[in-house]
Amino acid sequence: MPDAHLIGPLPRSTPASPGGSSRGRSRPIPEDLLREASRRLGIMSLLAAALWVLGSLMYHVARRTISPGDPHWARLEAPDAIAAAAVLVSLALFAYTRRGDRDPRFILDLGLGYMVLTALALGLTLHWGPVPVGEPVRPEISWVGAVVLMFAAVVPSAPSKTLIAGLVAASMSPVGMLVAQARGRWDFGPATNALLMHYPDYLLVGVSVVISHVVTMLGQQVTRAREMGSYQLGELLGRGGMGEVYKATHRMLARPAAIKLIRPEVLTSGDGEAVQLAVTRFRREAEAAASLRSPHTVEIYDFGVTEDETLYCVMELLDGLDLESFVREHGPMPASRVIYILSQVCDSLAEAHARGLVHRDIKPANIHVGRMGLRHDFVKVLDFGLVKPVAPIAIATPEHSPVTQAGLTPGTPAYMAPEMALGETVDGRADIYALGCVAYYLLTGRLVFEAEQVFQLVVKHLEATPTPPSQRVAFPIPPALDQLVLACLAKEPEERPGAAAMARSLAGIGATGVELWGEEQAMRWWQEHRPAS
Repeated sequence: MPDAHLIGPLPRSTPASPGGSSRGRSRPIPEDLLREASRRLGIMSLLAAALWVLGSLMYHVARRTISPGDPHWARLEAPDAIAAAAVLVSLALFAYTRRGDRDPRFILDLGLGYMVLTALALGLTLHWGPVPVGEPVRPEISWVGAVVLMFAAVVPSAPSKTLIAGLVAASMSPVGMLVAQARGRWDFGPATNALLMHYPDYLLVGVSVVISHVVTMLGQQVTRAREMGSYQLGELLGRGGMGEVYKATHRMLARPAAIKLIRPEVLTSGDGEAVQLAVTRFRREAEAAASLRSPHTVEIYDFGVTEDETLYCVMELLDGLDLESFVREHGPMPASRVIYILSQVCDSLAEAHARGLVHRDIKPANIHVGRMGLRHDFVKVLDFGLVKPVAPIAIATPEHSPVTQAGLTPGTPAYMAPEMALGETVDGRADIYALGCVAYYLLTGRLVFEAEQVFQLVVKHLEATPTPPSQRVAFPIPPALDQLVLACLAKEPEERPGAAAMARSLAGIGATGVELWGEEQAMRWWQEHRPAS
């Protein structure tokens, strides 16, 4: 069983690489931040395309307004062709960034090339028209300088890349001047005058390098902040009411994992005493959850508390989806598949209940189904980190009582047993009630009881008689399964079956002529609907 330990929020060292130390080695920017930056680049390119179109239209409108007698105000000229090319390039980059399988690092490098092309289009357009004879060369900050600054802030790149791309981009305005001189549109003297006129843009390149360095350092600080013990956090997998879940990798074993981060303030009123009680409870319950050995209980690799009192739990990384997402995407399940899944949940709950542990928040979102090795429809019960010892003496101690009062009692109203809603002492039979609600949802795609207000929903769980699931769907449900689900939903705990007894009843239903669902059927379903990547 893993030991809880404290870790710093910003570790000062990175793991040693083979053959030498990695001290001083720069950390890469997290993958999810790079992906977000690539999305911003796509949005910026789409905005640029719109600005090119709008700018060209406004040029012709302004020309007609300023020179009403000019018959050529609507004539398409070379700047319009340049703008059209810039629009096509911008839209192509936007479309490229929308593809989810693209490497964000390559997209950001592509963005630097796009910046240079945009600068070239601006340089040619701004200096295309004729310049009055004798027009002096004055230093100025052009649109190219503004573009270089924007890209430094939006596209996180190494400062060296930003410097090279920025210098090339800033040189596009002088290139536009040289083209204008070659066309006989502007005689500004020696070619060095083109560089002198745009030296402010080159100064802005230096500013962009500083911005790039700051952005890169911020990204690396996020990387350091995400180093949780022996694990390196990666992309964000999900966010819920209690915290966030990140994909992670063990820095020595390269083992994939999922890390759940929980702020104690989410579970407590935020005062110091309640936070410490939350940390104490988290340690105790994580130890209890880590002791469970059922293959259908999510495995906990590690857990702990950071110096800023963020709770974290390292779990196995699963391939599949939770049952709530499953029903939302694919609809209700056939009875045979529900039996197959519930039997595995019962295996997990039976062990927990035998050890005196209650999950207290069984719901579709906390039950995962997917691939496990060569097996399919393999069930994992999640969030056993919120279990609570059920020994009456533990509940009565001063240590536990304030914790419950602080709002740590878990549970979801749509799946909450009557005794839990009343605040009474609960045992494993509360999980069985919730599992009956889950079975009802899997079979019908609907909740046992529905109401507009939470209070009304709780009252229905306390008093209303549930409609048999077979009466709410068109396809057949075996009467024995109908009766078992209703038995789980009994108002009185003693009228509900235990987890082991429920598993035996499910096995009996599966042996009485119900259409078979097993590994072969599950494998075909996953290959057809969610093929492995």
